[in-house]
Amino acid sequence: MMPVQLLLSGLWRRRWPLLGLTAVLWTAGVALVLAMPRAYLAQALVAPAETTSFAVSSLLSPSPFAPAGLLDTRPNGNFAVYLGALRSPEAAAVLLRDTGIGAALAERRRTGAGGAFRGLFDLDRPVDADDVQDWLERNLAVTQSLASVTWTLELPHADPALALAMLRRLHAFAEAKVRGDLAEQAGRRVAALEARIARENDLFLRNSLYELLAQQQRAGLVVAADEVVAARLVSAPMVEARPSLPNRPLLIALMTVAVPIAVLLGAASLLLLRFDPTAATAPRRRQEPELAPGMASAD
Repeated sequence: MMPVQLLLSGLWRRRWPLLGLTAVLWTAGVALVLAMPRAYLAQALVAPAETTSFAVSSLLSPSPFAPAGLLDTRPNGNFAVYLGALRSPEAAAVLLRDTGIGAALAERRRTGAGGAFRGLFDLDRPVDADDVQDWLERNLAVTQSLASVTWTLELPHADPALALAMLRRLHAFAEAKVRGDLAEQAGRRVAALEARIARENDLFLRNSLYELLAQQQRAGLVVAADEVVAARLVSAPMVEARPSLPNRPLLIALMTVAVPIAVLLGAASLLLLRFDPTAATAPRRRQEPELAPGMASAD
């Protein structure tokens, strides 16, 4: 094993080349960060509709709404369906049809080395819903607040108008998806109960069926009348005035710390690999003192 004194002395002797390498790597990293394209961040703050006193869940259920558990922080109910619909293939198809994300993705694919490679070998193809869904899964961020029951939806893009339009369209689609499913379910139940009542001759069973029919008709009326059935907007979708992604000051500060550490560890590893322990531990040859010529003749 290499002694610490030898390692430190080896690093100190090479301090100027290491400082030069650190400066070169830091400059290259800063240039790369400054050359990265900027993106605007569109944000919206939503809360589960089940947490409000006039939520659809509380109006439809015969008993008051109760959470699944105190330690279970996962979304449930209509809000869970809402979050799942935000990244669904149907949402990607809606964005491709109603927004300009398809043209933006096609333009980005034609630029850079990848675009030149696809153009050279004729591999370019039109943007489809699968490409939009892949982009949506990688860019849409859904974050739960630790201090409240709110959730933050974030969607970045280089075009601020497109980012805001996509976020608004996603929220409207997911909310309409939940409302449509509830209305369709209530309609199917009403149709099934009306068909059963028309065939039933027993008076007591007919009374029970009429009660169930009234509940389902009430559910359909509540869903049709309420505009919010899954997620209530705490803060409407907004886009920032200046691009904030990537965070250039943070990346430069991280490189200021990481680059010197990486260079120092790399140099230390190289010294340890080149260290020969046999040469350091080999016994030194003892040199006997030379005798004077007169003493040698006397012997």
